[in-house]
Amino acid sequence: MKKFNMIDEKFICDNCHQKVNKLNYSARDHCPYCLYSKHVDIMPGDRLNDCHGLLKPIGIEKHKKTFKIIYRCQKCNIIHKNIMANDDNMDIIINLSQMN
Repeated sequence: MKKFNMIDEKFICDNCHQKVNKLNYSARDHCPYCLYSKHVDIMPGDRLNDCHGLLKPIGIEKHKKTFKIIYRCQKCNIIHKNIMANDDNMDIIINLSQMN
């Protein structure tokens, strides 16, 4: 079972360069504007991954009462998934859902 280390911090998105604020109800793990993330964790919140590639959103899947964003790392090609946040760009979520 994965150990979740709660890290909710503000950052500047490496893809769209927007200032991203804390989520304040869970760990912020991707940009709400462009949905990109950064490949920094091995286990959630550990910041131990040396890859640091951009995680490009490539799809959406249903997860309980919400959805997970499916990513492909642009550096190492690993597939990764994150739960969507309440403030995510719904236009991009809808576009990704139509790609599946």
